Amino acid sequence: MKSLPAIIANARAALLRLRADLDVSGEIIVADNGSADGSQLVARALGARVVEVERRGYGAALTGGMRAANGSFLVMGDADGSYDFTESAEMVEALMRGADLCMGSRFRGHIEPGAMPWKNRHIGNPVLTGILNLFFGAGVSDAHCGLRALTKSCFERLALAGTGMEFASEMIIKAALKRQRIVETPVTLRRDLRDRPPHLRPWRDGWRHLRYLLMLSPAWAFAAPAAAAAALSLAIWSVAAIAAFRGEWTASPFGNYWVVLAGALLGLSHIAGLLAISTHLYGRRQGYRPAYSWKQRFAGWISLETMLLAGAVAVGIGLMILLTVVGYWSRHNFGPIGSVLPAVIGTTMIVIGAQNALGGFMLAIVSGNEAEFLKQSKASNSSGGGAEAEMADAPRAAMRGA
Repeated sequence: MKSLPAIIANARAALLRLRADLDVSGEIIVADNGSADGSQLVARALGARVVEVERRGYGAALTGGMRAANGSFLVMGDADGSYDFTESAEMVEALMRGADLCMGSRFRGHIEPGAMPWKNRHIGNPVLTGILNLFFGAGVSDAHCGLRALTKSCFERLALAGTGMEFASEMIIKAALKRQRIVETPVTLRRDLRDRPPHLRPWRDGWRHLRYLLMLSPAWAFAAPAAAAAALSLAIWSVAAIAAFRGEWTASPFGNYWVVLAGALLGLSHIAGLLAISTHLYGRRQGYRPAYSWKQRFAGWISLETMLLAGAVAVGIGLMILLTVVGYWSRHNFGPIGSVLPAVIGTTMIVIGAQNALGGFMLAIVSGNEAEFLKQSKASNSSGGGAEAEMADAPRAAMRGA
């Protein structure tokens, strides 16, 4: 609460600069979702518009404040005095030049001594920003800067739903996925003016950000592990098959235990691939993941029926292999067989076939109970949610540019 007068005065100075430089007028909005220190009265007395937000959390407060704004440009920042709102003039100017989202970058600007803990500055922020850029191609240098601006139309297109600290990443991720134009301007990070320690817990909040990145990236959460597991499994089977064909099974570097492991890996890779497809379709249905043209080429070939058919074929092949093994075994007086490779391949094919059939129903259900799920996966107006919130008692300030 003690920081509010200085912050609101700084926001007023920013509005004066916006009017002088860009002929843009606006208002100051303070979004509150549970402060118990009387800061709402202070904000109103200083001329700010206070928006009461029922849902608790950092993201919920910011979303509530921006949803209440009526202007074309939105500037958001924490109400702790760590950011200079006058620096938002360059951000609004970038929006007026055609950007959809303008991020502040503390690393391209200035960080005052003591304003950011060492582990956040040199480990947490660079690592999480690098992962975000790798996963989603956002191309930003500071994914967690609290001072940022976006157009009201962009805010509506993003349909942000995160309530916690993950909101900061959700905005950039969905902007990148929706092909919004993202730019950066340098900003200054100062020591905040609060009379209490921040609610942030770097390691816990860092993990929550990382898991959110993975939840919104089926390629890295599912497809990449699936490809690695399948490649390793097929490599083991190939070496084992060559050795068995040459009659050199005992000389192979991969014995029966490795062959069994390879079968398990291939089954896991198949189900991970199904999860990758289902989460992609869910993202498309929620409206934050685009439909790629190369995938649409397969839309007429991949459906619930074709997956059921492919599953049945795989199960049939697996049964044939196992029956062949039983026939070989019986012709050799049911004695021990040197290689378990054929039996493992047959069993794995049955498992993959069953998974394919069940996975077909899963993909159809995720796509809105549509059998032709690649064709019928449509975007809705909502988006994925976030984890529960921190900083519930801290009001958030947002300037609305008219």
